[in-house]
Amino acid sequence: MSIDEVKELVNEFLIEEFELEESQLLPDALMKDDLDIESLDFVDIAVIIEKEFRLKVKSEDIEKIIKLEDLYNYIFDHTQN
Repeated sequence: MSIDEVKELVNEFLIEEFELEESQLLPDALMKDDLDIESLDFVDIAVIIEKEFRLKVKSEDIEKIIKLEDLYNYIFDHTQN
């Protein structure tokens, strides 16, 4: 899976699940401040990642995701095995 495919899938579920606008989904957007993703939302994101990408997400990894680009890279890096 390419990084562009990861971005596309992530953007789709953020728009659908969190009612975000595509224009908000910039790689340097801050998850909490710019996208209003709260702590409980990260649990939902982890569940979606596990379902969509068949990737087990550790809570300590989620805490390191600050920007949207971090989320893209986390998924991309962990699906390249």
